[in-house]
Amino acid sequence: MTNHTYKLVEIVGSSADSCDDAIRSAIAKAGETIKHIDWFEVVETRGHVQDGQIAHYQVTLKVGFRVN
Repeated sequence: MTNHTYKLVEIVGSSADSCDDAIRSAIAKAGETIKHIDWFEVVETRGHVQDGQIAHYQVTLKVGFRVN
């Protein structure tokens, strides 16, 4: 087993559908520019309410990726 060094960034994903969709879309978008993503951690979940209904789910993630 080799040792790895990681960098940690924080991102926020949003979705009108669900928290799960907000997470998946945030990771997919981050993966377009960040290589070697190995893990994520949900650190905050919140949402936007409009006219008494949930309009958007917002999820803050810590994303860890390997530094080469």
